[in-house]
Amino acid sequence: MGTKYPHVFAPIRIRGVDFKNRIELAPPSLNLCSADHLVTEEFVDLNRSIAWGGASIITVGNVMVDISECENEERQLDLSSDDCIMTLSKFALMCEGMGAHASLEINHGGKDSQFARTGKPAYAPSSYYSSWELMSAKQMGREPVKTIEMTVEHIHQTVEKYAQATLRAKKAGMRMAMIHCGHANLISQFSSPLYNHRTDEYGGSLENRARFTIEILDRVRELCGEDFVIEARVSADEIKPGGMGYEETLKYIALIQDKIDILHVSAGVHGEFEYMKYWWQNYMMDREFNVHYAAAIKKEFPNLLINTVGSIMSIDRAEEIIASGKADFVSMCRPLLADPEMPRKYAEGREEDHRPCLRCQRCAPPEHRIISCSVNPFLGREREFPLGRVQKADTKRKVAVVGGGPGGITAAQILCMRGHDVTLYEKTGKLGGQLKYAALPTFKQDVADYLKYLERQAYKCGAKVLLNTEATREMLEKENYDAVIVAIGAEPIIPKLPGIDLPHVVWAPEADAGEKPCGQKVVVVGAGAVGMEAAIDLKKEGKDVTVIELLDNWSSLQKSASGGAAEFFAIIKELELDVRLGHKLLEVTPTEVICENVKTGEQVRIPADSVLLAMGVKPRWAEADQLRLAAPGTNCFLIGDCLYVGDNIKGATSGALSAAAYL
Repeated sequence: MGTKYPHVFAPIRIRGVDFKNRIELAPPSLNLCSADHLVTEEFVDLNRSIAWGGASIITVGNVMVDISECENEERQLDLSSDDCIMTLSKFALMCEGMGAHASLEINHGGKDSQFARTGKPAYAPSSYYSSWELMSAKQMGREPVKTIEMTVEHIHQTVEKYAQATLRAKKAGMRMAMIHCGHANLISQFSSPLYNHRTDEYGGSLENRARFTIEILDRVRELCGEDFVIEARVSADEIKPGGMGYEETLKYIALIQDKIDILHVSAGVHGEFEYMKYWWQNYMMDREFNVHYAAAIKKEFPNLLINTVGSIMSIDRAEEIIASGKADFVSMCRPLLADPEMPRKYAEGREEDHRPCLRCQRCAPPEHRIISCSVNPFLGREREFPLGRVQKADTKRKVAVVGGGPGGITAAQILCMRGHDVTLYEKTGKLGGQLKYAALPTFKQDVADYLKYLERQAYKCGAKVLLNTEATREMLEKENYDAVIVAIGAEPIIPKLPGIDLPHVVWAPEADAGEKPCGQKVVVVGAGAVGMEAAIDLKKEGKDVTVIELLDNWSSLQKSASGGAAEFFAIIKELELDVRLGHKLLEVTPTEVICENVKTGEQVRIPADSVLLAMGVKPRWAEADQLRLAAPGTNCFLIGDCLYVGDNIKGATSGALSAAAYL
């Protein structure tokens, strides 16, 4: 059996090091190290899933050269002493056994090292208040602290720290490493005029600003030798005004090209919140967002191996990128976290089983929580479920799953993997639950792809699927099920107000889907993502749209839209959408909406021949509580929004795994 993707799966040797294909795990922050910043079994197990899945290079992100000086995340890996080598060798050995290469994104946060973690001001090329420190100080109620300008002696010490850290990676068994020269970390803080205001030999001209980079790369080569592969990550354009632009980056690359083996091309900066999206794109941004930079740089430096990154969502797209000469390697992070086996599935002709990434940014966990994924419930639980597998059940059971949304379908998949007899009940004529509505906006292609995946897997997994069948307790009891998983979701919140039951008042997603008619003058009630998506689509259709929101700030949109909130704000501004914050709905009449300005108490009347409600949802507890009585209580589970509203797809799929894996 050959391959449909000959460029992706073409082997290559660099400095005698064999790479089986051109796919790299772009470096995630795993936050799975021990409290003393060493590799753990959980760290190795998560990466084992990705190595088994077929990627050639498994890179771990934001690995520190000296944690005591530059820590900026929880449970980061520290390479400041030889203590790291033994546990790090477990990672290297595991990857080697899978035919992959372990690699580390070796870094120093510079200006973004966190005072709260290190107990000391951040070191940087120059002294200033960083954006990150200003935000942190405000949140903690303390005075901000300026960065400390590094002395020349400290610079020389830090050059050695980078080199020794890389050497420790080699001693642990690694044949390559990524030196992070981008995203406004310390190396790129020196190279960028935005952060480097020095007047000595490390500041001023580009040659001087690049001196720190060159000294590090030269010392790494000196210590690690000619048989070691050096990958350097750069921002093709920092994009932030005053930073290093594309043309200057070309000159920078010219200075370092003979010191590296692979150039990893990204964009944007870290710690400047408006510009972080350029290296960590959200679901409202274009796919393959930064590939054009890699393609342009490849033309300028045809003999340099180029790695591209940024919302490259599938192996077939990686194939096109490499085949067309835009790059030599393709890096993916979130798509491989969503489906570690994606390369293997494509290589084996199982493309339709590829689980798509949503770019929802839920893989960046809140503080004190482990990494996880909305669509891959196994992520972060690899100790419990090695390689994303569940064990076959000792006893085959008859199980009902009620609800055909992401939670229900994921539960059905896992139950079938366990070997159970599974029936999936869906009261409507189409699977997908609320995703049917979430996938409607044109900028929600990621959700649309996931919806198609769920539909395919529901029919492929082996479950009996019953559409247009509303399950009841009596129905389930009659079938004598051994277990029941309830995933019936939530229902829209409908306030008890005058006129709320008029025929032109509907739930916003139903109007957006064309299931309910929509007039010309539209009032949307609620400025969360659901309301704003409907408002944007209707405004683009030429409707006269007004949005009212009880809160006097954008917190509802920021919470529900996650990383896409900034794009929502840009579209709102571009469309000149009428959004009225701090307005409380009082009444709906046949021709208008009556609301109150909560600050002034003034009543406001807005003409409306359609009123779309987007005021949130509430669990279907009453129905769920009846359904959970249809089987022995220890074998009945509520998952997703019918249990708790708020964690969306992630809560549904995670609950599905927890419920189904041990039945």
